[in-house]
Amino acid sequence: MSENSFDFIVIGGGSGGYAAARTAHSAGLRVAVVDGASELGGLCILRGCMPSKTLIESANRQLHIRHAAEFGLKATSHGVDVRTIRDRKRTLIADFAGYRQGQLEDGRFALHRGHARFIDAHTLEVTPRDGSSTYQLSAKSFCIATGSEVFVPDVPGLAETGFWTSDDVLDTESLPKSIAVLGGGAIALEMAHYLEAMGCAVTLIQRNAQLLTGLDRECSDVIAKAYSERGMKVHLGTHLNSIVAIKDKKLIEFTQGGHTHAILVDEILLAMGRQPATKSLALEAAKVSLHKTKVVVNDCMQTSQPHIFAAGDVCSPLDVVHIAIQQGEIAARNAARLIRGETADETIDYRLTLFGVFSHPQVAVVGATTEKLRAQGIPFLEASYPFNDHGKSMVMGEMAGFVKMLAHKETGEILGACVVGPEATELIHEVVIAMNFRSTVQQFMAIPHYHPTLSEIWTYPAEEIADQMAE
Repeated sequence: MSENSFDFIVIGGGSGGYAAARTAHSAGLRVAVVDGASELGGLCILRGCMPSKTLIESANRQLHIRHAAEFGLKATSHGVDVRTIRDRKRTLIADFAGYRQGQLEDGRFALHRGHARFIDAHTLEVTPRDGSSTYQLSAKSFCIATGSEVFVPDVPGLAETGFWTSDDVLDTESLPKSIAVLGGGAIALEMAHYLEAMGCAVTLIQRNAQLLTGLDRECSDVIAKAYSERGMKVHLGTHLNSIVAIKDKKLIEFTQGGHTHAILVDEILLAMGRQPATKSLALEAAKVSLHKTKVVVNDCMQTSQPHIFAAGDVCSPLDVVHIAIQQGEIAARNAARLIRGETADETIDYRLTLFGVFSHPQVAVVGATTEKLRAQGIPFLEASYPFNDHGKSMVMGEMAGFVKMLAHKETGEILGACVVGPEATELIHEVVIAMNFRSTVQQFMAIPHYHPTLSEIWTYPAEEIADQMAE
């Protein structure tokens, strides 16, 4: 095998790509990774999960100070030091990114720092970051893991007026006095939480009639109410008409409920989702099919070319890290099977799809939603319980939200759950474990829960569903 010929080439060194590369190496394949980003590490480490949660931790501490008097404590916030918050984030991320860079450079893979495009179904052209001449790499199999990029909608005046993305929020040393957050998904809600806690006047403008499109409506209702009570303005079911610059401010005109509104803000945060980063890959040359900009894959993570796989945001039904890692691992193992002349038959199971939002209150879901179960014609029972009637959350002063559990009407197997409230992204994992072992509500009820804890709140909807089944 020549120097530029490999068993398996991974395009993209983020979480999904690295998972594919290390798994392929463990399977005995000769592996190369091509990554053209300015920094190694991937979206999650550099500009996503980890940096955003670092800033959000500062926001959470600020909210504790605001509510200190409720607990008999005399504490007052004397403002925020955004530069210190930013510098703390940089220190942590440098450590995380350095570790990933070390993994990519430890000799297990041939690391190529450049941008890749397909010449044909077995050949890549690489344009090095250092400006040197292009060259070609070939492989028996590939994994496309180039992640995603910010989606910029076609709104009159948006591009000309300018806007921030979450990247700007994560690395700024000063914040505007007022900001409009365009969007209502996880990034929009997390950034709105941080910005308001830092003292910004925040306006949320969401196209859909609810926040967190795709989740049950009651999740949106809790967040919208909580954010409104914090002083944020929340507009749902809107249409953006135009954006113009007026001196050093930005005027946003939008329609809501048949009425036209106009707001003047210092800055705009665009958080209307992300799209797969596939435009520069020349996938048509490899005859890899797309749906819009997303790579089409089967449950074995194969594209329309069976030897070309994909993982992560470029192909995933949900853009979250743990799924990208699982997809990358499956892609690599199936690639190894093909190279050995075997059938690539390992499939991914989205039954335990897990999603979390680090807003305040937090949101987390696992498994099926009521809408999905109804669409599939699966008979189910559901029950919920509020945090404002739960002992531990009442003691904590965190009473917004609820937990909800869904179970099969006939067998009692837990099919899904959602939680909006304190530590939701931690609480959801108890149900994830139960669902992994296909627990029924009756079996779940038999699990001991220490009192008083947040976790024991799950026993109430489980018991209610069990009682419904007994009727």
